Amino acid sequence: MRLQRLLGRAAVATSLGVALFTGAIGLGTPAHAAATEPQYYLALGGSDSVGFQPTAAIPQGERTDEGYADDLVSAERARWDDLKLVQLGCPGETTLAMLDGGDRCHAVGSQLALAMSFLRQHPSTVLVTVDVGFNDMVHCLGHHQIDESCVDAALGDVRVQLPQILTALRNAGGPSVHIVGVGHYDPYLAAYLAGPAGKTFAAQSVGVITRLNEALRSAYAAAGIPMADVAAAFDMGSDESTTLPDGEVVPLNVAHTCELSWVCVTGPLGDNKHPDTEGYLLISEAISDELAES
Repeated sequence: MRLQRLLGRAAVATSLGVALFTGAIGLGTPAHAAATEPQYYLALGGSDSVGFQPTAAIPQGERTDEGYADDLVSAERARWDDLKLVQLGCPGETTLAMLDGGDRCHAVGSQLALAMSFLRQHPSTVLVTVDVGFNDMVHCLGHHQIDESCVDAALGDVRVQLPQILTALRNAGGPSVHIVGVGHYDPYLAAYLAGPAGKTFAAQSVGVITRLNEALRSAYAAAGIPMADVAAAFDMGSDESTTLPDGEVVPLNVAHTCELSWVCVTGPLGDNKHPDTEGYLLISEAISDELAES
């Protein structure tokens, strides 16, 4: 029933919403013009999908052109020589918001409805990435405490809602569009640096993010869609010892979390869960690895 409602909403959302995010890209393109269109890459999801990072101008973070989607365009031009990026992602996006709307970016409709409209009206779209799930459970890991019942409920939502999202995207884009899911790393590993209680929380958080990635991978696999292994790219499961620049000995997963994100940085740009430029590049490489096998 929810999918049927989305199909009905998509046409309405098209004219009112997508233009806000695609600039000069018009959704009214006639079908006969498709052959002259670029090969589009549609990036969907939360803040990571739009390259969110803290900046000197906005220390709390803003969209940048140094995210994994931007990196992926450059990396995949050998396959698609006129690949053009379109981003509909919204910071804070959950699977429910992607389905039903109500996020802070899309005044009318939902991100999914807009994506479906775009895919139908731009048959030259060759690639879609889907990056959701983390925001469903971020509120379950506050103040170095894990609310297990909250985690269970969030994972239940992901298991129900992500398959609906993937079915809708496949129906709208057709079988030839490459869709890749994006897994997650664990920014909470930085708590390891905050003393004994932080170390305990960091270890527990790995289990939570592992469960999230398992739920995501299961949903993607059931839909015949690969998932980029971001956790492996960040060495999330490695507790091998290494040494930080300040001389502190920490597990490798902690060191790489600090190296590849803003979460260990002090000052106005710090304590930010988003990847840094190097981290985003690694995520793009993990996506490219999946595309290479498709």
